[in-house]
Amino acid sequence: MIGTIYADGSEKAFLKEVEKRSSEINNDVEKIVKEIIADVKENGDKAVKAYTAKFDCADVEYYRVPDDVINDALTEADPEFVNAMLNCVENITKFHERQKQNGYMMTDDKGVILGRRVRGLDKVGLYVPGGTAAYPSSVLMNAIPAKIAGVGEIIMVTPPLKDGTPNKDILVAAALCGVDKVFMCGGAQAVAALAYGTDEIPKVSKIVGPGNIFVATAKKLLYGTVDIDMIAGPSEILIVADDSANPKYLAADLMSQAEHDKLASSILITTSERVAKETTEELERQVKTLSREEIIRYSLENYGKIIIAKSMEQACEIADSLAPEHLEVVAENPLEYIGKLDNVGSLFLGQYSPEPLGDYYAGPNHVLPTSGTARFFSPLSVDSFIKKSSYIYYTEQALREAKDDIILVAEREQLTAHANAIKVRFED
Repeated sequence: MIGTIYADGSEKAFLKEVEKRSSEINNDVEKIVKEIIADVKENGDKAVKAYTAKFDCADVEYYRVPDDVINDALTEADPEFVNAMLNCVENITKFHERQKQNGYMMTDDKGVILGRRVRGLDKVGLYVPGGTAAYPSSVLMNAIPAKIAGVGEIIMVTPPLKDGTPNKDILVAAALCGVDKVFMCGGAQAVAALAYGTDEIPKVSKIVGPGNIFVATAKKLLYGTVDIDMIAGPSEILIVADDSANPKYLAADLMSQAEHDKLASSILITTSERVAKETTEELERQVKTLSREEIIRYSLENYGKIIIAKSMEQACEIADSLAPEHLEVVAENPLEYIGKLDNVGSLFLGQYSPEPLGDYYAGPNHVLPTSGTARFFSPLSVDSFIKKSSYIYYTEQALREAKDDIILVAEREQLTAHANAIKVRFED
């Protein structure tokens, strides 16, 4: 089900194949999405509703879900589920509240005032997949930092179930997070509606949230018209483990990501041949008990691998070069690796910090850079939902003292109108 190789250079060919899986552009999908975007831009809600009828359900219960329906979903939900979600909300909120930024003002004895303002975006669109791929946890991870940032309004779009009704678990999450409006539509058409605005769906400044290839393509094409969180590729996990690691846990963690998608990548780098062998055996034993066995097997066979490294230093070098979305370090002293691994979306340390802990409960965001982009992108955070601007106030005397320097630089750049805007203020 999963192959084993040594880190002697032969691993490079496999790692290149993993990188390629998410870089290919589907021209057929892009053509379809461009047509949908153009239609929604021209025809607004009429086009969105027509695509919803075509792709999701011909008889949708609501277009905009009434507020009382959202509130009823919360009051009628399984109390244990609500309590679990509330605990998640508490942890996510505590972690993200520490990320809030403040503006500042600087003054000097010449009367100059300089400063920076920090405030939340006016409107943000939250895309939430529906049906069998419904993730209420993603509602929490996107909406909570947006609220903390001070976003004025959160607009959620989510496709209806096949019977035309909304997914109740998603409504519960929306109610707990204070989502302002929920519309039952999905796909590229919903993304386009948020980007351009329609008579009923507000135009937003940013769109966040996961989706299928049509949603991801729409976000990519509309970037610039609207801001987006990131272009997300298939999910991935990399585990670095020494001989102290428990193969049973390693196997379970590898499969926790493999079940997402046939293109998901699950890789174990270990310094122990015993751990490699026993993890392979555990994978075969455990996978037979799981509901997504077929997806897991395909993912592990094609994009999974166990790599035996000569040392933990070599394992860390490979990990940093891959810049994985999720990185687990299961070692005797895991905390010592915090400063040794720079390129990672989220780092999980020790045998009792499995990746699903971060997906749902611990507090750090689970919206993470994929496909090696952790080299330069960061996880979703409060910063993702703010904008900053500066302000400048100079007195006449302060500008008089600065004018010669400004004029000199402007004229060196041959921007004489820039220089003139300073000169005219001091002509006799």
